[in-house]
Amino acid sequence: MKNVRTSFTNKHRDSWVEINLGYLEENINNIKKQIKDVGNKSLMAVIKADGYGHGSLMCAPTLLACGINSFGVASIDEGIELRENKITCPVLVLGAVPVWAFEAALDYDIEVSIFNEEHLEAIKMLHERTNKKLKVQVKVDTGMNRIGINYKKAPDFINKLKNSDFIDLKGVFTHFADAENPEILKMQLERFNYVIDNIDSKNLKIHCQNSLGAFLTDDKRYNLIRLGIIIYGLTPLTYGIKPVCSLPELKQLISVKGRITNIHTIQKNEGVSYGYKFIADKETKIATIPIGYADGVSRNLSNKIQGSVNGCLINQIGRITMDQMMFDITGLDVQEGDIITILGEDGKNFLSVDKWAEILDTINYELTCRLKVRLPRIYVR
Repeated sequence: MKNVRTSFTNKHRDSWVEINLGYLEENINNIKKQIKDVGNKSLMAVIKADGYGHGSLMCAPTLLACGINSFGVASIDEGIELRENKITCPVLVLGAVPVWAFEAALDYDIEVSIFNEEHLEAIKMLHERTNKKLKVQVKVDTGMNRIGINYKKAPDFINKLKNSDFIDLKGVFTHFADAENPEILKMQLERFNYVIDNIDSKNLKIHCQNSLGAFLTDDKRYNLIRLGIIIYGLTPLTYGIKPVCSLPELKQLISVKGRITNIHTIQKNEGVSYGYKFIADKETKIATIPIGYADGVSRNLSNKIQGSVNGCLINQIGRITMDQMMFDITGLDVQEGDIITILGEDGKNFLSVDKWAEILDTINYELTCRLKVRLPRIYVR
């Protein structure tokens, strides 16, 4: 399989991201077992932002082999990359597409999201010039207030498309703003159902269920489910809030590892790294690995995370620098060249993306997307 990464990639650096495609397969199978009426629904895997940092092109074949029917991306360029790597299933650009890019979508057989009259006019002109129909789905705004046609105007807009001869309408969808909040979810579902009740939905993909919504809503009119963060083994639930539902068993695909490049010992009261935010309270043995904030590991994690080496948990110490970070390995039989895992599994130890998200008061999505391309991706099963 071809894996094109157009940005600069290090090939001679002792640090990398490891992706377990076997876990991807397990996650998909476990998700399918828990979704009601899954046999009557199409499954879309959202692989935008390079598969949330996991590598869209490398994950795509496994996803298709596990029964995924289509892919969701964020831009035309992401869709073109799939097509140029022989991915032939339906691909939908979930975000807004500039009208000047519609012709590229037509050339590469990519579905675009539309939601205003400007889109219709551009598509009509494209059809007049090419005599080909652009495949589209209508994005309905039911309360996210980001993009989409207002739900009150949506039925007339959609019915107009159904009767046009210059467009190929494939589906209608909306996006949940907060699936964990029952009141907000109920409001958005009522608004989306109003749209569905007032259009001819025959032969259309109707979807609103996302990674969490798939387990909270059960309406036979919804015939496609968009699976995002959950397929990568990361929770769509928010920390500190009582879970609104139980999720299937998930395994985190992603690991981040680095080989020790230096080991040395410091004395009591010596400081480590910029600003001396760590001061040794005893003789301390330090190991350095070549991973830093330029690789996507936030400087704000300094002195707050752990690593694991040879099955032993160790504390990260001192400020994380641009390209390196340090760990306390006092008392351990560790050598230069040994691997320190900062995310993922090492023996019985598991270091989670979700824990980092909790420390930083953010979401796991952001952290996997931050991991830079200069960290090579290695794929295992």
